[in-house]
Amino acid sequence: MSLIWNLRARELPLRYTWKISRNASTSKTNLLASVTDEAAPATTGWGEAAPNVRYGETPAGLLTEFDQLVRAGLPAVRSLEELEEFLDEQAPAHALRFGLESAYVHWLARSRGQSVGQVLGVPAPAAHVPTAFSLPIMEPGAVAAFVREQRMDRFELLKIKVNQESGYDLLAALTRELPGRPLIIDGNEAWTDADRLLQFLEKVQALPGLRVRLLEQPLPAACAPDYRYLRPRSPYPLFADESVTDAADFADVAGQFHGVNMKLMKAGGYRNGIRLLEQTRAHGLQTMLGCMVETSLGIWSALQVSPLADVCDLDGFLIVRDEPFGLVREENGLLSAQAGWTDIGE
Repeated sequence: MSLIWNLRARELPLRYTWKISRNASTSKTNLLASVTDEAAPATTGWGEAAPNVRYGETPAGLLTEFDQLVRAGLPAVRSLEELEEFLDEQAPAHALRFGLESAYVHWLARSRGQSVGQVLGVPAPAAHVPTAFSLPIMEPGAVAAFVREQRMDRFELLKIKVNQESGYDLLAALTRELPGRPLIIDGNEAWTDADRLLQFLEKVQALPGLRVRLLEQPLPAACAPDYRYLRPRSPYPLFADESVTDAADFADVAGQFHGVNMKLMKAGGYRNGIRLLEQTRAHGLQTMLGCMVETSLGIWSALQVSPLADVCDLDGFLIVRDEPFGLVREENGLLSAQAGWTDIGE
């Protein structure tokens, strides 16, 4: 068996400006990984890597790392276990590692005539998986039009990106439009002081129609003492995002948070992502499955482990203008993975 690996960049224009507390963008460049057996070129596995600037990942950097991996022996890998050992030794960027591992898993599943869940040892995803839909940071006066244009009322759970400057006004504007709708408030590490955050939370609690499902990563990951102070005082369940990447001390995480948002791009692979979700649950924490800005290939991949999550936030492909692959369908806030796809094309 001689495997042929490829990695190429694909620019993804977005439907609107995607702004969170630390950056804003109108397009995203992701990478598509593919692997095929030279002796059976009709069977190809595809994976997606979505570089995360928070961890210093760039498209150019991932392409350079990929070339290094090929020279270091990537084509000689002969099993999923060998691939994991190889990637452990080489330690590429998390997003690249997931793109490569998922491509291999998808190729393995197709070669064996199995589902991805069978290869990974997890249950098949539900036929329809509810997802949250996110409102990026914007001028509060633009919220009403955005809610109507994006038909946000079709989603049972919404997510709102906030920062210190406009968080209150954004929440007020959204709750005026959709009062009583459960919300995820995502701070993306915008606050640096737990007491100031608690003052913000006390203020927003008084908003009419506000219903908060959870509060996601409001302080930087480095603020572990602040999270331990905040956990018993927060009026809402506190979820880790940036605080948990490919490894974590879950006893410590459980002292800081009520739940964990696992993203496969940060976990660096299906199998490690599954381990993180299982450890999260084993420590009595709630599980959430998130994503980056991704095509439906990355979201299709995330859906394969969705049975392990209490909450799914998999709207990344809905942000992409003219999403290219159509591997996931969304209707009335429910996602369905399309079965039987063989090639994502060029």
